[in-house]
Amino acid sequence: MKENKSLVVWHNPRCSKSRNAIKYLDEKGVRYTVRRYLEDIPSKEELREVLKKLGIPPRELMRTKEKLYRELGLKNVEDDEKLIEAMAENPRLIERPIVLHGDKAVVARPETKIDEILSMSKG
Repeated sequence: MKENKSLVVWHNPRCSKSRNAIKYLDEKGVRYTVRRYLEDIPSKEELREVLKKLGIPPRELMRTKEKLYRELGLKNVEDDEKLIEAMAENPRLIERPIVLHGDKAVVARPETKIDEILSMSKG
């Protein structure tokens, strides 16, 4: 099995895309740590770090089709900090799965996007 202790997957076991990512890593024999982000909720600072690693604005990390997104009226919110706050308070809004390694991250949809991280972690 390839050693890769620093690979972390923000995982929701109820999500098929998230389960596919875990299965993909398992099939490749890659070691990783699972973070059930709905239980171990990321702080605003952690979300800022992940956004930086992903290189995307907060809205792109949000599940904009989620009922909660509409209920909170986030469509018209332009303040990135407010969007980050909404994700920290309501982790269901966070797109999944997120795979992190070092200073890089990908939203693994589809799960083959994980290869971008794996290719960086070789060596």
